[in-house]
Amino acid sequence: MIRFPVPSLLLGLLLAWFVTPAMAAPERTPEQVIRHSVETLTAEIEGRRDYFADNLDELKALVDDSLDDIADFRYIGASVMGRYFQNATPQQRSRFADTFRQTLIDTYTRGLVTFDYRELRVLDTQRPQRHEDQASVDMEVVATNGQVYPVSYSLRLSDNEWRVVNVIVNGINLGLTFRNQFDQAMRDHGRDYDAVIDDWAPEIAVEELEEGGSQ
Repeated sequence: MIRFPVPSLLLGLLLAWFVTPAMAAPERTPEQVIRHSVETLTAEIEGRRDYFADNLDELKALVDDSLDDIADFRYIGASVMGRYFQNATPQQRSRFADTFRQTLIDTYTRGLVTFDYRELRVLDTQRPQRHEDQASVDMEVVATNGQVYPVSYSLRLSDNEWRVVNVIVNGINLGLTFRNQFDQAMRDHGRDYDAVIDDWAPEIAVEELEEGGSQ
């Protein structure tokens, strides 16, 4: 395995004009959002992994489109910045969200063409929602050696769209891990936001994902 977070909604605008937010229901359930994203992306790369390995820019474009449909990068960026978000300027907040997005796309892209997985499957049975605006969707990544890695997507309902805001891979909470890395980077750089953003290169060790955790 390599270092990568495993990871991956369009609503009727006209409908939103004629019904109140309290009455309007999301077009797709959280499970449908994740299932569609996973199935669409895997269908695009099925049988073409060698090609995409030599044409990463094309795969990055596919990953970018896929994540753009389901991920709330502004919310994720604010969560990763944690307690430092409040004192960051609007420009720094925006720049970090964009930087975080690009680094995530880069690592996810490399993982798709190099990680030896046999199947990505969204589980048929999902946990019931505890809150109307929060949900989780569970799936599994099956490696070629038969090892199964559980993956759980956390989603929130924003502007009547379900968006991914965190991912837990084999017990490793990626959002929390990235937040800890950002916090350490701020300490190392004397709380210089621009320096941290310029040097941002989050990593999840292979051993962490394989061994799992309970962060």
